[in-house]
Amino acid sequence: MIVRRLWAVALALGLAGCALPISPTSYSDASRIQRLGQLLPADAILLGEQHDAPDHQQAQRVVVQALIARQVLAALTLEMASQGQSTQSLAPDASEEAVRAALQWNNQGWPWAAYGPTVMTAVRAGVPVLGANLPNARLREAMANQELETRLSRPALQAQQQNIRQGHCEMLPESQIAPMTRVQIARDMAMAQTVTQASRPGKIVVLLAGGGHVDRSLGVPLHLAPTIKAKAVLMQSEQASEDKNEAANFDAIWPAQAAPPVDYCAKFGATRRPPA
Repeated sequence: MIVRRLWAVALALGLAGCALPISPTSYSDASRIQRLGQLLPADAILLGEQHDAPDHQQAQRVVVQALIARQVLAALTLEMASQGQSTQSLAPDASEEAVRAALQWNNQGWPWAAYGPTVMTAVRAGVPVLGANLPNARLREAMANQELETRLSRPALQAQQQNIRQGHCEMLPESQIAPMTRVQIARDMAMAQTVTQASRPGKIVVLLAGGGHVDRSLGVPLHLAPTIKAKAVLMQSEQASEDKNEAANFDAIWPAQAAPPVDYCAKFGATRRPPA
């Protein structure tokens, strides 16, 4: 298998223990396998993506393929599917339709074309794919649960609240900030619970989620069982601003090609304008 050979080359060159500079080859599969080697050993690898960046999903596939090649992938867990949905009952030769049904895949929110290849790589290898996100049926409960706010320190809670404001382009009523923040915390807790439950001695669980969810200061890592040694990776384009504080919140920041520019706030605002 090509991925197995690339991993062997990386180890032979002794690159697993040294930092890799950003260069035109930083986006190659071989470079990503080398960067993966720097994270090991680990019980869980949390891959934080920008959801509409194809190169981020390509990096995810490389990681999953490499861990399968080494026979150490315990499970692939997803923000893109809810807790309770899984492929565990499916055979490795299950059809894509069967896999999507098992995960109750929402193609409108999460294009299968982007995530399907990685999911199917795990299925074909007999590795379970598990939904990790908070089920929609529990959203109202989370919004009303003030106890969730105590799961973060005061500075972290305030930072998460500000993320909610900015993530909604400063257009949410202030009365919605606290409930939406509680939902974000509940989502992180659900993902952490799924990763913890899927962990196996000597193997690695991979989580695919948005970059904010894998932030060590705010997200999933805070809620993992203390016995889980997790490594949080933020995939980021070279064009993104370099924030030293942000870098400190992740175990690694991997260079990735930028997604096409989109003015999300303009689109978000358009959906909120009253009809003419």
